[in-house]
Amino acid sequence: MGLTALQASGEGLGAIRVGEYRGATTAAAFSNPQAEYAALRHSCGVYDLGFRAKIGLTGGDRVRWLNGMVTNNIRDLAVDRGVYAFLLNPQGHILGDLYAYNCGDSLTVDTDCSQFEQIRATFDHYIIMDDVEVANLSEQISALGISGSKAREIAKACGIELSEAEPLEVFEAKCTCDCECVRCTGVRREDSELESYELWLSPGDVRKTWDALIEHGATPVGYEALELQRIVSGIPLYGVDIRERDLPQETEQNRALNFNKGCYIGQEIVERIRSRGAVHRKFTGFMAEGGGEIKPGMKIASAEKEVGEVTSAAVLQLPGSERMIALGYIRRELALPGREFMIGNLRALVTPLPAEAPVTASLRHPA
Repeated sequence: MGLTALQASGEGLGAIRVGEYRGATTAAAFSNPQAEYAALRHSCGVYDLGFRAKIGLTGGDRVRWLNGMVTNNIRDLAVDRGVYAFLLNPQGHILGDLYAYNCGDSLTVDTDCSQFEQIRATFDHYIIMDDVEVANLSEQISALGISGSKAREIAKACGIELSEAEPLEVFEAKCTCDCECVRCTGVRREDSELESYELWLSPGDVRKTWDALIEHGATPVGYEALELQRIVSGIPLYGVDIRERDLPQETEQNRALNFNKGCYIGQEIVERIRSRGAVHRKFTGFMAEGGGEIKPGMKIASAEKEVGEVTSAAVLQLPGSERMIALGYIRRELALPGREFMIGNLRALVTPLPAEAPVTASLRHPA
């Protein structure tokens, strides 16, 4: 997989580990991932979003056409607003997930680099007589993320004015200094418990913006800390927690579904599940005390009977104790908050997501 624009910008980034994440090569860690995770929550962390790919849709039929492709409502999407959605096959299984933004005279689709080829191929397959043009914008747009209670303060200190926007609102990130600055688009992320933004920039402007944010106090953050934050927040990752065999309602991502928008690919299956309640598994969070470990792929058991499996896990280091957060699927009727299960040799309780913010955390990698 290719390097992100930031990773390709030259030496001096200071990463202690580099690896592949969501289809691109980027920094895994710059220091202790626990400290980086704390910065994301309590001060200001800046991170590479070059592993996200951008697809541009233009043409007179773009809104009608994309509305018929994905699970959320594109037809009524206001200018400078975005939605999260699934792309399904005719059997209702999930081919990918994405964000779609109404940019006025175009739509911008944002997804992981690892999903880019399949999503673009699916789009191309379904454009027949439609006035829709599909363009790869990834060589024109890269991105950085900035999160934490001091995110807006530090961005402003280096000349970037971040609006008090609504979740998934797109806005111009205004320059507040007199020097020659970069031009970037801001997007308020949908994280409910964090002040978090994306900065969409040209690839040539990524490094100097990164350096400026760090110079003014932002902590560089790698993808290991991003994974900790994702798991604690209970956000499923496509290809890890969401697989093609999964049905939309099993993932508990109701934010991706709209039941009033009319027909789209896979809609019949989604509507049948809604009307009949015929889904047997549920994406769920679990919390366990220390003394063992939980890894992706481990089975979840009740009374020595297998009832589910773990898809992601993280270790939370708290003062005087160790706690584990796991994400996975269990039978829907068993997913009651506080109910106890066994994962390996650990007793784990069903916990609401997002989990209570821990002090520090570390990631459990698959075996």
